[in-house]
Amino acid sequence: MINSSNRTISQELLRIPVIVAALGYMVDMYDLFLFSIVRVPSLKSLNVAGEDILKDGIMLLNLQMAGLLIGGIVWGILGDKRGRLSVLFGSILIYSLANIGNGFVTSVGAYAVLRFVAGFGLAGELGAGITLVTEVLPKKIRGYGATLVATMGVFGALLAFTISYLFAWRASYFIGGGLGLLLLVLRMRVFESGIFVELKEKNVKRGNIGMLFTSKTRFIKYLTSIIIGMPIWLVMGVIITFSPEFGKAIGIATPVDAGKAVLFAFMGQVAGNIVSGSLSQYFNNRKKVVFLFMLFSAAFVITLFLAPISSITMFYVMCGCLGFSCGYWTLFITIAAELFGSNLRATVATTVPNFVRATVIPLTALFTLLKGYTGTITSILIVALITYILAVVALIYLEETFKKDLNYVED
Repeated sequence: MINSSNRTISQELLRIPVIVAALGYMVDMYDLFLFSIVRVPSLKSLNVAGEDILKDGIMLLNLQMAGLLIGGIVWGILGDKRGRLSVLFGSILIYSLANIGNGFVTSVGAYAVLRFVAGFGLAGELGAGITLVTEVLPKKIRGYGATLVATMGVFGALLAFTISYLFAWRASYFIGGGLGLLLLVLRMRVFESGIFVELKEKNVKRGNIGMLFTSKTRFIKYLTSIIIGMPIWLVMGVIITFSPEFGKAIGIATPVDAGKAVLFAFMGQVAGNIVSGSLSQYFNNRKKVVFLFMLFSAAFVITLFLAPISSITMFYVMCGCLGFSCGYWTLFITIAAELFGSNLRATVATTVPNFVRATVIPLTALFTLLKGYTGTITSILIVALITYILAVVALIYLEETFKKDLNYVED
C-alpha cells in the first residue's frame, strides 16, 4: 500500500472515492440541466403553448428547486448521522429512478411531481461527494480535488446537451437514469471517510442541524456561505435556463436555442472551474478567487443586457463568458465544508448548495413581480444588483479556509 505522504498529487486525485464523487456529480449535472435543455420541446409535446411554456417552466423549475431544498436538509443530516456513503447510495438511486420516470410523463402534473422527486434525490450528491473528497485528501491539494469534481460535473451538462441532440427528450431522461444506476454499481467499491469513522467513536452530536442556529457565529458562517453562491444560480438557474426569453427581450432576431446556451455556458464553466481551482492553490487563498469571479460575473451580466448585442453568435459567446464567471461553484462548496467541524460537515456541504439552488425560487419570483412594472431587462438587472451586493458583503465577513485542519468537531 502506498503511504499517503508518498503519493503524488495525481495518485491522490485518482483514488476511488475522488473518482466516484466526480462521476456522481457528472450524472447529477446531467439531470439538473437536461431539464433546462428539453424544457421547451418536452412542454410542447405535453400540449403546452405560448406564454404557458414560460409559466409552466418556472413552476417546474421551482418544484425541482424545492425538492433540492428539502432533500438537502434530509441528506445532509443523514450524511453526518449515518455516513457519507449512505447519502451517495440513496441519493443516486432516487434521482435515477425519477429520471427514468420523467421519460414516461404524459401530463404537466406528473412532470411536476417527478421534477420534485428528482430534485430531492439530486440534493445529496454534491455535498456528500465534496465532504468525502475534502476528508480523504490532504489539505494542501483539497482545491485540486474540488476542481476535478467540478469539471466532471460540467462535463455532465455537456453530455446532456449532446444526448438531447442525438435522442428525443424522453430517451434523454432514460439515458440519464441508466447512467445513475451504472454508477450505483461502481460505488460498491467506495470506502468511508477515515474522519467520519473516527467521529462515530466519539460521544458527540452528529447531523444536528439546530446547532447551526443556536450559535450566532455558526449561523453567520452558514448564511454567508449560502449567499456567496447566489450569483452562480442567478446566471445558470435563471439567465441561462430562460435564455430564449432573454434573447428575445434584448432584440436577438434569431430564436435562442436553450440547449446551445447551456452548452456554451458549461464550456465556459469547465474553463472557469480549472482556473478558479488553480488560482486558489496558487494564491493559497479561496476568498480572493471567489471575489474575482464575482466581479467577472457582474460585468458579463451588465454587458449582456446593456451592450448592443444583436448577433446570435455574440449571444452564445456571452453565455460562455457567463459560464466562465460561474466557475467558482465547487470552490464555494469546498469553503462551506471547510468552515465546519466533521459532525456538521456533511449537513452543511449538502444543504448549502441546495439552499443556493433554491434561491432560484425568490429570484424568479422577484423577477416575475418586477417584470410587470419595469419590463424584462430592467427587472433582471435589479435582481442582479441585489444579488451581487449581498454576495460581496457576505464574502467580506467569511473566514478564509485554505489551510484549515478539518479533523475537529463543533461543540
